[in-house]
Amino acid sequence: MKIKIEDKEIKLSDIKQLYPAGIVKTGYEDETTQVSLEWLEVEAKGKVEIVGYKIFVELKDGDKFEFMYATKKLLLKSIDKIAKEINR
Repeated sequence: MKIKIEDKEIKLSDIKQLYPAGIVKTGYEDETTQVSLEWLEVEAKGKVEIVGYKIFVELKDGDKFEFMYATKKLLLKSIDKIAKEINR
């Protein structure tokens, strides 16, 4: 079975990790880091500058892919689409 994220098709059996994250500025120049969505919603609300959101995919062979979204709404829309593909 394959899932499609944006324009990339990925075999589900090849995926080691797949997770969403918020991307925030660290406060050092233009550096950013990923944080969990839960932390972003609960602990950091209004305390950090959100740059965007990403879905991270790590394959068993070590390849990694990142898919960037400007808003949480777009991220959640993509997550919903992935979930529907998996549950078919």
